[in-house]
Amino acid sequence: MHKQRASKDLLELINKAIASELTDSIQYMWQYVMCRGLKGYAIKDELKKIAIESMKHAEEIAERIAYLGGVPTVQPDPIVIGSTLKEMLEKDLKDEEYSIILYKEIIKLAQKEGDETTKRLFRKILSDEEGHHNTVESLLEDL
Repeated sequence: MHKQRASKDLLELINKAIASELTDSIQYMWQYVMCRGLKGYAIKDELKKIAIESMKHAEEIAERIAYLGGVPTVQPDPIVIGSTLKEMLEKDLKDEEYSIILYKEIIKLAQKEGDETTKRLFRKILSDEEGHHNTVESLLEDL
């Protein structure tokens, strides 16, 4: 049995996903640390939970890209913490929306290339990202 390879386009998209997850992991963790006030205290554990999930996603994606013959990036996208809770969550919401669009694109390309494992991995992660989006959107409602 031969080892599966991915197209250059798919590897580039997967590396964008790693960069995004690394950013999310750092950004959410620093927001968790920086949260202040009653509202911050009420949501900080949720931010930490998403940070940890994002790092797990980065790990899973890196393992997949290595298997496919690529080299996982170590460079996150730009990190923006925000100076108020509302700024933080608005940035997080935009980042989650970016990830959702990117992961749907990866799923489509993986399908086209017949890469069922990558498709399944990103379907699972997409579901998590939609959950993160829903959480952040809910947290923003009262700010």
